[in-house]
Amino acid sequence: MKKINLILKSERSEIRRFEKILEEENRVFDLVIEKFINLQIACSEALVNAIVHGNEEDEAKKVYAGIEYDDIQLTVTIRDEGKGFDVKSLPDPTSKENLLKESGRGIFIIKSLVDEFICNSSDSGTEFILRVRKH
Repeated sequence: MKKINLILKSERSEIRRFEKILEEENRVFDLVIEKFINLQIACSEALVNAIVHGNEEDEAKKVYAGIEYDDIQLTVTIRDEGKGFDVKSLPDPTSKENLLKESGRGIFIIKSLVDEFICNSSDSGTEFILRVRKH
């Protein structure tokens, strides 16, 4: 089992830094390219959520990211220091009244791109767990 823990600033530029580390680790984990691209997109969405919505780009707040993998699956954990939210109260982005809205699709996108998605949210922050299996 390999595990990497990162502390990221609440800046969008940190997304690229995280992506480079994820790419390096995938050289070892060796996820097929289509699944890896989906994971990258899901991680970028989760990081934008943490930086922009969770931490509100507050430079005093951090985003905690982890990459963990073995021979079977890779797990990315992203946690912010925001106020949290009720994931069940999010509007359905596929419903007619939301189709033309420019935001509100992040979690929907993440769920569709990974094998498993878990969201834990409280008034001390939100944690996203994204999991992909090799096969």
